[in-house]
Amino acid sequence: MSTLPIVAVVGRPNVGKSSLVNRIVGGRSAVVEEMPGVTRDRRNFEADWAGRSFILVDTGGWERDPEAGVSESIKEQAELALVGADVVLFVVDARVGSTPDDEGVVQLLRRTQVPVVLVANKIDDAAHESALADLWSLGLGEPYGVSALHGRGMGDLLDRLVSLLPPATDEPDGGGLPRLALIGRPNVGKSTLLNRLLGEERVIVSPTPGTTRDPIDVEAKIDGRPYVLVDTAGIRRRPQISESADFFAVERARRVLGESDAALVLIDGIEGVTAADQRIIDEAIEAGVSLVILLNKWDRQQSSEQREDATRSVEDRLGFVSWAPIMRGSALTGARLGRLGPMIEQGLEARMRRIGTGELNRLISRWTAAHPPPVRKGRRPRIQYAVQAGVAPPTFVLFVAGGELGGDYLRFLENRLRDEVDFAGTPIRIITRTGR
Repeated sequence: MSTLPIVAVVGRPNVGKSSLVNRIVGGRSAVVEEMPGVTRDRRNFEADWAGRSFILVDTGGWERDPEAGVSESIKEQAELALVGADVVLFVVDARVGSTPDDEGVVQLLRRTQVPVVLVANKIDDAAHESALADLWSLGLGEPYGVSALHGRGMGDLLDRLVSLLPPATDEPDGGGLPRLALIGRPNVGKSTLLNRLLGEERVIVSPTPGTTRDPIDVEAKIDGRPYVLVDTAGIRRRPQISESADFFAVERARRVLGESDAALVLIDGIEGVTAADQRIIDEAIEAGVSLVILLNKWDRQQSSEQREDATRSVEDRLGFVSWAPIMRGSALTGARLGRLGPMIEQGLEARMRRIGTGELNRLISRWTAAHPPPVRKGRRPRIQYAVQAGVAPPTFVLFVAGGELGGDYLRFLENRLRDEVDFAGTPIRIITRTGR
């Protein structure tokens, strides 16, 4: 399974980032208005050029306090883009030229290994091309003069962009070994756990969030079984940009999960479960990987009250994934990690488990007889036939007549399936095919 590289569009407000995104995507998907800071959220879109697909991230709207100036917020924007992206499009207003805000970001861009393309926007005709000469002084190489509004120069820009994307891969490395993704919010201990499992300082660990810059693949054994472990990139986090950091953390998790078999979700045991943790777990469910949840840093709990708060957050916020095993431990000391191997193995086995068609239909008939589907719009739907269509994850197709089954009834059937068959540690999918 292939994954799509991430291209981040950064720059100070009102230089035409959203217009550029719309031009590349081919439609007016991002909000465009002649007012600085109109874009208030990060937006991501799938785009392609010359046969290469990629995720385009519009990072506009990072101006938190316009009256206080934008230098710091623009630098923070660039930092996030550098960690979360494979290529950065740095957009400047060619007619205005470089500003102190632009030059501040350039200093940061020069220190990174992420490829950067300097996009000089608002070159609407040949008369404006002379403005490009001054932009060479930024030290980012050739400025690509474009008009996001009219499309001028976009072909050359996109050719350059595609040339910088990482090579497309369809088959993950590892010789067929199960791929275990270590995912979670910034600074929850992913790299520390990787080093613990490897028994060496293979990955730099720092108390500063965002130390890990790229996904790291490495083979390791857990309880004697070899895996390919993938440590996802962390995101530099500051209080005023925490939502943006979580956005890129989720996006990174999505990419890694697309080629993984299992996921170990690390959650800060001191902070407890957050909304961002829930979104990351949702991505794991959507990807269909088996799942283990680790409440990390459990050894650092200071009081019984803190432990109770963290435990309560698990009960309140992880009810939707009650089938996933949850363990409490410490990546730093290795405490309570002895059950990790069996939990991962359990989920991988469950992910490949099948039910015979005859047995499945007998179970469905028994459950529907005892608890028939509710009447909807005056009609009671009826399940005619059921079949398991696949594994990884287990996927079931129900052929339904007389209406549609609601989500509540599908959850009922999933719970009954889990009561009957050991699907612990893996999501399952139930698909309906409705006739008349």
